[in-house]
Amino acid sequence: MNPSGKRRPRPAAPVEPAPVDPLDAEAAARLPAELRLGTSSWAFPGWTGIVYAEKASREQLSRAGLTAYARHPLFRTAGVDRTHYAPLSAAQFRAHAEQVGSDFRFLVKAHEALTIHRYPDHPRYGRRRGAENEMFLDVDHAVRAVIEPMLEGLGEKAGPLVFQVAPQDLRPLGGAAAFIDRLHAFLGRLPRGPLYAVEVRNRELLGARYAAALQDAGAVSCLTALSRMPALPEQWRASAAAEGRALVVRWMVHRGHTYESAAEQYEPFDRLVEEDEETRRAIVNLAAAAARAGKPCYVIINNKAEGSAPLSVFRLARAIARELGDSPEAAGAPCR
Repeated sequence: MNPSGKRRPRPAAPVEPAPVDPLDAEAAARLPAELRLGTSSWAFPGWTGIVYAEKASREQLSRAGLTAYARHPLFRTAGVDRTHYAPLSAAQFRAHAEQVGSDFRFLVKAHEALTIHRYPDHPRYGRRRGAENEMFLDVDHAVRAVIEPMLEGLGEKAGPLVFQVAPQDLRPLGGAAAFIDRLHAFLGRLPRGPLYAVEVRNRELLGARYAAALQDAGAVSCLTALSRMPALPEQWRASAAAEGRALVVRWMVHRGHTYESAAEQYEPFDRLVEEDEETRRAIVNLAAAAARAGKPCYVIINNKAEGSAPLSVFRLARAIARELGDSPEAAGAPCR
C-alpha cells in the first residue's frame, strides 16, 4: 500500500509482440525515416496474432501493450485519442513515452473543448449539454492543459497535435469565414515548435481562406477519410496541403459506413472486412509525394476504416514501398 493507505494497482503483466511477417519487415526497411504509420490507440484484444502474441484484456493492453506494439518495425507512431475527451497530465504522457523507442512519435488529439463553441446535446456532457463553451479556442487552456503537459511528458516523442473540429453550426459564429478568422488568430498565438494540425468536419471550411490561415500560422491540415467529408485528394487540393511542412492523414471510417455501423460490423477487428482500395491508393499517392518532397508524413488508421487497423497498415506500407521503389530521391534512412 502507499502512504495514504490505498492499495497500489498491480503492475500489468508483460505483453509480448506477435512475430513480424518478413514482407512487413522488408517494407519497413524500404520506407523513408520520416514516413510514420500507425493506428488509433493500441488496446484491442482482437489484434492477437497480428500485433500481440497472446490474448490479453483491453485493460492489460491499455497499460502494457504499447511496448509490444512499438516493437513492430512498421508502427512508428500511434494516436492518443483519449486526450480528445479529457487532457492528460505530463506524468501520464511520460508513461507512454517510456514504453517506446527514441524514434517513435505520438499523434495527440487536443481537448475537444477547444474546438466546439457549444456543447452538443448529448448525455455525456451532463449539465453542460447544449450550453455555450467558454473554453472555445481558448489559448490559455490550450497551453496549460494540452501543450505544456504533452511537451513535458513526451519530449522529443511528441508528434502532431491535432485540433479536431467537430461538425457544428457555424452560423452563430458568423459563418465559415468568421470561424476561420478566429481559428487563425488562435493558432497564431500558440507556442512555436510543435506541429499543429487542424482536422475539420465541415466541408464549407475547406478552401483558399482556410488554406491561407493554416499556412500563415505554420499549421497543417489533417486530412481525414470519412463519409461526410470529400475524398482525400479533394481535401488535399482544397487545403493546399502540398504547401504544408508535413502531411498528416487519419483514415477513420469506411466511406460506406458511420462510425457506429462500422464498429458493429467489424468487431473484434481481427480481419479486413471491407477493403477500400480507392482510399488506400489515395494515401499511397499522397505519402509518396510527401516522401519525394522530403517532408514528414504521419498516417493514422482506425479499425473502422477496413476492419483491422494493423492489417490496413501492413497493406498500405507494402503499397507505398512499391510506389517508392523506383524513386532514389525518396530513399532516406531506413525505419530501423
